[in-house]
Amino acid sequence: MTAQAAAPRPKPGRTRRWLMAVLGLEGALALVLFASDMRLALPRLGLPSSAPALTQPVAPGDQTRRYSPRQLERPASPGQPMPSTGPMPERLAFEREGTVLTLTGSIAPGDAQRLAEALERAEEAPQVVQLNSPGGSVTDALEIGRALREAGAETRMTEGAICLSACPYVFAAGTERRVAEGAMVGVHQHYFGESPAMPLFAAVSDIQRGQAEVMGYLIEMGVDPALMQPAMETPPDEIYLLLPEELERFRLVTPEAEEA
Repeated sequence: MTAQAAAPRPKPGRTRRWLMAVLGLEGALALVLFASDMRLALPRLGLPSSAPALTQPVAPGDQTRRYSPRQLERPASPGQPMPSTGPMPERLAFEREGTVLTLTGSIAPGDAQRLAEALERAEEAPQVVQLNSPGGSVTDALEIGRALREAGAETRMTEGAICLSACPYVFAAGTERRVAEGAMVGVHQHYFGESPAMPLFAAVSDIQRGQAEVMGYLIEMGVDPALMQPAMETPPDEIYLLLPEELERFRLVTPEAEEA
């Protein structure tokens, strides 16, 4: 019997071409991912929004303002200058006075668990939750909202308070929801934890799942999911401030009882 012929060895030139093609494909994918990441990061790095400052009063059709959670100012009385709120806590601060719980500061990852533990330690659930927050973690905001709804708490905003970015999702959880004149409620696009190492198609899928979760949450809380339209149209370095009539139309506030 004759020995089986050895398999032909690939030519060095062909191997190099295959390697170059693979490296080229990986480089192109890296460029796509880098461009995608830079598109998300540029508003925070080097191309500030050209929208008016948050201190400027809004009017119908003129409601988009520059947004930076570290440079926030709030309105005082209508028609008066808007003084600074001062630095916000980098994660939620809990202040309890009787049956009123005040949540102040950014919503950081892990704040939902902190709040759940605080509610578990409390002798009774809060009846009213007051909010003053520039937003933050969407995931934690939804978890906090569900905890507040389970507790049966109302949500309120006092004059001069802010509730921006992910904060309105916490506010939406109130069994009754009130916004005082001079408070600011605003929405914009969110991140859902996509990683720079995640393939582009997976990152898009992750964002879509996140948006679907938020819409389902709003429906669960009795809020019109159409609220997502101005949110999705507003980039992360800007904020869309909702007018009182929009708060009512999106059912984000509880309608005032008609007088007898």
